[in-house]
Amino acid sequence: MGTTESAREVAGRPPAGPAAPPSGLLDLLSVAAVVLNADGQVVFWSPKAEELFGYTATEALGRFAADLTVHEEHRDEVIKLFAEVMESGSDWAGAFPIRHKNGSTRLVEFRNMRLLDDLGDTYVLGLAADQAAVQRVERDAALAVRLVSQSPVGLAILGPDLRYLAVNPALERITGQSAAERLGRPVGEVLTFLNTDPEARLRHVLETGESVVDRDIVCRPPNDPDHEHAWSVSYYRLEDSAGRVLGLAYSVIDVTERHRAAAEAARARQRLALIAGASACVGTTLDLETTARELADLVVPVLADVAAVDLLDSALRCRTAPDEGPARFRALAVSAAHPTVAVGAADPPGGLATYDSDRLITRCVRTGEPVLVPRTTRPDLERIARHGEAASLLEEAGVHSYLAVPLMARGEVLGALDLVRTRNPAPFDDDDALLAAELAARAAVCIDNARGYQTQRHAALTLQRSMLPELPSHLPGLEVACRYQPAGATSEIGGDWYDAIPLRGDKTALVVGDVMGSGINAAATMGQLRSAARAFAELDLAPAEALYHLDHLTEGVEQAITTCIYCVYDPHRGQCRMCLAGHLPPALLGAGREARLLDLPAGAPLGVGGVPFEDTTIPFGPGDELVLYTDGLVETRRESIDARLDTLLDALTATRGREPEDACDRILEILRPPGGEDDVALLIARAGPRPGAAREGR
Repeated sequence: MGTTESAREVAGRPPAGPAAPPSGLLDLLSVAAVVLNADGQVVFWSPKAEELFGYTATEALGRFAADLTVHEEHRDEVIKLFAEVMESGSDWAGAFPIRHKNGSTRLVEFRNMRLLDDLGDTYVLGLAADQAAVQRVERDAALAVRLVSQSPVGLAILGPDLRYLAVNPALERITGQSAAERLGRPVGEVLTFLNTDPEARLRHVLETGESVVDRDIVCRPPNDPDHEHAWSVSYYRLEDSAGRVLGLAYSVIDVTERHRAAAEAARARQRLALIAGASACVGTTLDLETTARELADLVVPVLADVAAVDLLDSALRCRTAPDEGPARFRALAVSAAHPTVAVGAADPPGGLATYDSDRLITRCVRTGEPVLVPRTTRPDLERIARHGEAASLLEEAGVHSYLAVPLMARGEVLGALDLVRTRNPAPFDDDDALLAAELAARAAVCIDNARGYQTQRHAALTLQRSMLPELPSHLPGLEVACRYQPAGATSEIGGDWYDAIPLRGDKTALVVGDVMGSGINAAATMGQLRSAARAFAELDLAPAEALYHLDHLTEGVEQAITTCIYCVYDPHRGQCRMCLAGHLPPALLGAGREARLLDLPAGAPLGVGGVPFEDTTIPFGPGDELVLYTDGLVETRRESIDARLDTLLDALTATRGREPEDACDRILEILRPPGGEDDVALLIARAGPRPGAAREGR
């Protein structure tokens, strides 16, 4: 009660008026009032006295109190106490055994005082309550005070106007706010450090009586504003025994350690998931840009708000990077968790950028060690960005923390993973650096594999293209167009080739082949077979005989299983003689007819050995078109070979009348979009007027 009154005084509020409802405490004590005259007779008997002593007012009024309520052995002592109060006028308080109407004895707490009326007569007022009830209330009050003051749980009591009436020491300790800072003040003025509106929630509890139990809140209290604390709070309405609303109380339990342990466990699980994700999501292809983008996307937003992957230009060129001086990077990927101008500060993917020796990313790749700046300043941003304009963009984006880790594989630094935080309020720490380094190491192996593959692929492609012939500028009675298209960036180069060889007598040999396998070995085998086919063509051998010699030649070649079609066109006879070695049949578009596949003996691939080859001769006159191709044009994983061959014939019919060059491009556009699964060789030959026909016409 003293704390409550003090709070009201601090708040400057007037005391309750005469119409204020009772507190209910007297009801708990069940206080009885008895008035005795100077002779010791009962002149006033309250209803509570009837409950306490058992006699009704009719039975008690006018009787001597000592005869009515005291045992015989206590009679003299009671009379003596009564005389002392009457004579001295001093109060007497204490416990005394009384006799109940039913004959039982009970101990009653008394407070007796002398009264004087306006006539000068004296009386004695006795206030009495059952001592067991008094002791129970005293015990409960003492227990409550002790519990509140010694409890490790923070407790606060608010009045109906949500002003503080009392707080316990635990709450002062938890929040860092003293009782003096709270008492009498509205809750909204005190709990300003919370991110929520506590007053609205407390008023709802006060109005509805619906308690809020164990609600977790995270805040930065006044006594530790640099760190997050977690509290479990409960709000409940206070009512007296009659149901009158007295105010509201809330409790606060500090669960910061539990919260931090749970957060750390969740963070550990997230890190393990991220590392597991790196194994599954990074390096799905042998494409450098794709691998770099997978790494950047993996770390955003879990580890960083913006991530960039940059490779040393020297590493891409398989050269040794200098130990000092500026570093030249090729940007491969940039990923952001949200739209931010910080992306504009990063180098655009595909571009080259030079960073001076004082830049942090340069230090990272020179030392091969992570570079961590937990809290960046403007000078730090100028050492992160390539130039001042980019530093201003980083500052505008709110970059407050930076981390760069090297991409290192097999002892070589390939580049760096660059990370910044903008919205994530936590600075990078050593744990983040370890995680980023682990992810970078895993990705670096994939990047190194992709780099090695692309180097080998580039060499094979260069070899492949260098071995493909330049078509003769003039072939008698024949227009020829050829195309070679390598497989997609993530596939190896194959051994497909084409050739058009002028022969004696105005004849032309047309060859399309496909060495099984891929890579440099397949390209090298293709070069040997193409050279041999040219040599046999110079001997003017029939197609079957040329393929026989090629088959015999492949016995000494390691990677030699090859399909091939060999044709010899004679414009003077208007015919084409051809032979297959396990190759797909050519397509023929006759003048005035639909495109069709030629039904030829399939033969066996070169390198199988022991299988004879068989020539077939077809008429091939002016306007007729012959299409030779490798399986990469018509074989896919999604459609059947028959459906794809039908598409080829439809495309060939649709190109009727076009020049062979245009027809090649159109057929590839229809059947072979970029990034196909296998390389393709395509040759289209159109028969023209017979050589010498113009002179004969004159």
